[in-house]
Amino acid sequence: MTRSELIASFRRKKSLLCVGLDTEEQLVPEHFRSESHPVRAYNEAIVEVTHDLTVAYKLNLAFYEALGDQGWVDLEATIGYIRSKGHCFIIADAKRGDIGNTARKYAEAFFDRLDVDAITLSPYMGKDSISPFLGRTGKWAIVLGVTSNPGAEDVQFQRTATGERLYATVIDRIASWGTKEELMFVVGATRPEILAEVRALAPDHFFLVPGVGAQGGDLNAVLEAGMTNDGGLLINSSRGVLYAGKGEDAIPAARRAAKELQQTMEGALRARGVL
Repeated sequence: MTRSELIASFRRKKSLLCVGLDTEEQLVPEHFRSESHPVRAYNEAIVEVTHDLTVAYKLNLAFYEALGDQGWVDLEATIGYIRSKGHCFIIADAKRGDIGNTARKYAEAFFDRLDVDAITLSPYMGKDSISPFLGRTGKWAIVLGVTSNPGAEDVQFQRTATGERLYATVIDRIASWGTKEELMFVVGATRPEILAEVRALAPDHFFLVPGVGAQGGDLNAVLEAGMTNDGGLLINSSRGVLYAGKGEDAIPAARRAAKELQQTMEGALRARGVL
């Protein structure tokens, strides 16, 4: 999905919502656990009731790889089901970070085999860990910029020789490696002041923003700090949608949770003149 197509999706759906499909079999309602493929069945039910409100879905690879062969089958089937709904941006949240032929093979696996739109990447090994994922029209590298976990302080917030935080140096440098048509950054939701700082560093790049809801990020603060005149954000909610309800109410509750997020986003998009 190209940048212009993604912006068109923001406007068509009046949303910046990304739903994270970090689905765990033991957490889905009991009536789904009786299915032959519980994770796949639950994912499809969630997608069915949210795809009109959602511009993107993010699949965290750990939740599928942990299931072995069956997990990979569920992953491929879920991607196919999302594709059948049309106009949804699909992110493989894989956080890969390697070089040379290995990076090239990861790009082939995710972009050619799975046909996702984007993959999350770790930049620690430098430009040659990112460049194999660039130069493909409609495909995106989403690079870890500054995350919201407590351990981010251990490395990302350290000062460089210039006095700048390491995350700022990383984002500033990586922004020059790819265009705004192919490169995004992951920026956590829990520190809106940091999000605003990163927006100033990369004013034209899209951000994937995890951490709204269960992790404590405030949606209105994220919208205020990071939104641009073309939207500029994919705001992820995983547990807040997936597990919004229990039992027979799980799927209706997921719809309600997604709708609430979408309505807040619509108000902000209208106020900013995006719609």
